[in-house]
Formats: sequence, structure tokens, C-alpha cells
Amino acid sequence: MAVIEAWNLTKIYGRQVACREICLSVEEGQIFGLLGPNGAGKSTLVKMLVGLVYPTAGEAKVAGYAPQDIRGRRQVGFLPENFRLHGWMKGEELLTFHARLAGLDNRAASRRAHEVLELVGLAGEGRKLVANYSKGMQQRLGLAAALVGDPRVVFLDEPTSALDPLGRRQVREILLALKEAGKTVFLNSHLLSEVEQVCDRVAIINRGTVVAAGRLDELQAGPATVAIRLAGLTGELVAELRRRYPELQLEGDRLTLALGGREEIADLVARLVAGGCRIYEVRPGHSSLEDVFVHLVREGEQVCG
Repeated sequence: MAVIEAWNLTKIYGRQVACREICLSVEEGQIFGLLGPNGAGKSTLVKMLVGLVYPTAGEAKVAGYAPQDIRGRRQVGFLPENFRLHGWMKGEELLTFHARLAGLDNRAASRRAHEVLELVGLAGEGRKLVANYSKGMQQRLGLAAALVGDPRVVFLDEPTSALDPLGRRQVREILLALKEAGKTVFLNSHLLSEVEQVCDRVAIINRGTVVAAGRLDELQAGPATVAIRLAGLTGELVAELRRRYPELQLEGDRLTLALGGREEIADLVARLVAGGCRIYEVRPGHSSLEDVFVHLVREGEQVCG
């Protein structure tokens, strides 16, 4: 069952189109990743889905309700990218406050505050003033605030941006635990390797439009990489290939590039041979999420340019 749905969501600021006709569907219990370059419209989309920004056109439902409906908001947790916490409060006080806002009574709110402090690795730090927390600790506390109401759906906008590698691993473990508990996580991140490790499905947004969406294996079945060991490659032929394959890399006798699909390999080899090259090895590669992302974003830039 879809717990997050969007139909033709569009947001226009003056003459600037932040998001254009975005359609999404996220099933309950999934970790869904949203990827895109800076300024692509990711944060605007998240803000529309949590009800902080009204769309210019289109509609959405989260947990069965419109984003502005208070009944749906009670089932949503949100960690924005650029959040600010009350520095004059202690960590446990801030979380108790958020738990009370979520509808818990005093005793339950205090208990839940201590639970999420432990969950995010801040057990024993709750009596410190938030102003004395490091940036990484504040990031963990912000995540705890998003989880303190035990939400059905959690929106996380760059949740690991201030964390070291150990902290990022802990957040990944938390996300997987939330999935195991049946929660839905909508993850906006620029760290492709982390998305690749935890997400069930991914959407890539560029210039305000979704350019690809699906399971990771589906996306990675598209563009392919190939490494070719060869001799006799001329500068003229390299320039020709680079115009078609901007990701081309040449190191010694090894040529590596990203293709639109595996079916292009035979044509590429034929072109190299016709250009006077001798081919010693052809090794098709598995497209990483980074390969897919770069290919789609650059392809969009060429089309728009």
C-alpha cells in the first residue's frame, strides 16, 4: 500500500520552476531515496510533502491525508536539512517538549525522550545544554526529535551531513531498524553510497523533474560501463569519443567510459577498430548508482543546454 503519493506536484517561485509535475509513489515499509544535484528541487519537494510549502499545482497524500491535514502530520516525523535547535534547553528537555507536542503525556514523553536518546547514540548526554553539543551531536539530536513521536513516516533531509563515518553507519543501522519496524523512510541525501546501501527504491530529480525512478537493480540495468585495453588510440579519436561520452577516462592503455546500455559495446569496439586501434581486452562493468546519477544529470544538462 502506498503511504506517500504525489500527482503532478509543481512549485513555481516567480519565474523560477522549483518542481515540475512530479509524480511519486512510496510503499509502506520502504526506505525511499531522493537524489539530485544542488538546486534540483529536492528540498522543495520534501517541504511540499510535509506541508511546509503549498504547491502551485498538483496534489499529494501522506499516510492517507493531504500534507496540511493535522491528522496526517501526527503520523510524520521530519528532520530538515538546515534545522535549528533550542540551545538554552537540555537535550532531554527538548525531546520531552517535542514528545508533548506529538500528544504524549508527561510521563510517556519523558520515557520516550530517553529511548530515542539511546537510539541515536546520545545516552548519558541528555542533561547537557544543546548549545554545548557538537555539530554531530546536534545532528543526532535532530534525528531523535524526528523520531520521538513514533511516526509512521519519517522524512530525513541530509540526515548524515555532519556525521563522521561511525555516525553515518549508526544512522544507516537506525534506518534499517525503522524499516524492520514497518516504518517508511523518505531519505533525501547527496551521499550516493549510503543510499545504495539502505534504499529499496530511488528517484533522481534534476532541474525540478524526476528523470528516473525505480528499484536500484532496475536503474543500474540501464547505463553500463566498459573498460577496454587497447593500442593505437589517436587524439582525434579520443576527442570524437569524448564528445559522445563525457565520462571517458584514459589511463595508459586502458579506456573506461559509461554507455547508454550494454548493446552499445559492440558498436564502440567496431568504431575503435575502424579507427586503427588494436583491442586486447573488453571488460563490461556493473553500473554503480553514481554512474547512473552522473549519466542522467549530464544527459539532462546537454538536452537543456
